[in-house]
This record gives sequence, C-alpha cells and structure tokens, in this order.
Amino acid sequence: MLFRDAVIERIEELKKQKGMTQYMLSERSTVPQTTLISIKRKRSNAVSAKNIYLICEGFDITLTEFYDSPLFARTNLEMA
Repeated sequence: MLFRDAVIERIEELKKQKGMTQYMLSERSTVPQTTLISIKRKRSNAVSAKNIYLICEGFDITLTEFYDSPLFARTNLEMA
C-alpha cells in the first residue's frame, strides 16, 4: 500500500470512530473541504505534514496516535 493510501484510509477510519463527517473534520481542523476532497480523491501524490497535523487537531489526537495503526507498519507500506 502506498503511504498516501494509508493516510486516506486512516482519515476515513478515524472519521468513523469519532462519528464525524468530512464537513465536521474540515471545520474542526481548519483544512478546507476542497483539500480533504483532493486528498481522498488522490489528486496529489503527497499529503503535507501541515495538513496531517491540522487533521490530527481536528480529531483531537496526536500525530503519534494518528500513525499508531497497522496501516503504517513498514511491512504494509511501499514507497513509489
């Protein structure tokens, strides 16, 4: 799995866990909905560290908690 795909899956997973919509995440994180849509639709090859940080703020979690998922295990990721 590509790192970008793991980020997308993790965001979706956390939205479900927290009972949040994309709109709610956008409001709480200050990341524009258009950016969240671009991330989800893979319109760019990378998600900025700043946006991941802000998304974590929106979920009220730390970066460590965001990346603490089997999705980011070295054996699951491929870099392209």
